[in-house]
Amino acid sequence: MKILFVLTSHDKLGDTGEKTGFWIEEFAAPYYYLADKGVEITLASPKGGQPPIDPSSDKPENQTEATKRFHNDKDLKEKLSKTFKLSDVKEKDFDAIFYPGGHGPLWDLSNDQDSIHLIQSFYENNKPTGLVCHAPAALKNVKTTDGAYLVKGKKVTGFTNSEEEAVELTNVVPFLVEDMLKENGGVYSKANDWQSYSVQDGNLITGQNPASSEEVAEKLFNLLKN
Repeated sequence: MKILFVLTSHDKLGDTGEKTGFWIEEFAAPYYYLADKGVEITLASPKGGQPPIDPSSDKPENQTEATKRFHNDKDLKEKLSKTFKLSDVKEKDFDAIFYPGGHGPLWDLSNDQDSIHLIQSFYENNKPTGLVCHAPAALKNVKTTDGAYLVKGKKVTGFTNSEEEAVELTNVVPFLVEDMLKENGGVYSKANDWQSYSVQDGNLITGQNPASSEEVAEKLFNLLKN
């Protein structure tokens, strides 16, 4: 069983002068959940190499068992520092694809042509796609062969407008995940802020926030098992 993880390469939080990137929990929890079950995981990002870590995800209040394990995992850190370039990976080599969040994807993965084509290819070949928190931003410009948005008519979730407001970035981000999914025709639903919540529609699995990341990985794994 082989899964491709796609991480952001974007590290600037709009015009704030602050840094962003991927959220450690949303990478580490799914990674360990799947790796512990024997899944072979390949890491990729638009630019390749070391993807930027969102400094906020490293704050004491955001630590979990998975993030603590990551901090002590030299092998995974080494692997993470050498992600493949998205342009060099092919859908045919994997059984599923997974996108961790963090604010970075709003800027790069939402418009990245390699990412868009990969998601289209996984979808057309009936392979599971999982995205958590801000990562559903990567679906923004993905369309099906008939020209409709991929999320149109599908049950989806993602970081809520109220969660974005809570972290005071509503006016910093290029778009709001909840609004975009609705505008593209997605059947959007959500739980209370910061509660674990994920939605599956066929081979498309989306999670609302960091707390949902392992749940998305679990649904992804169960799809591959069947």
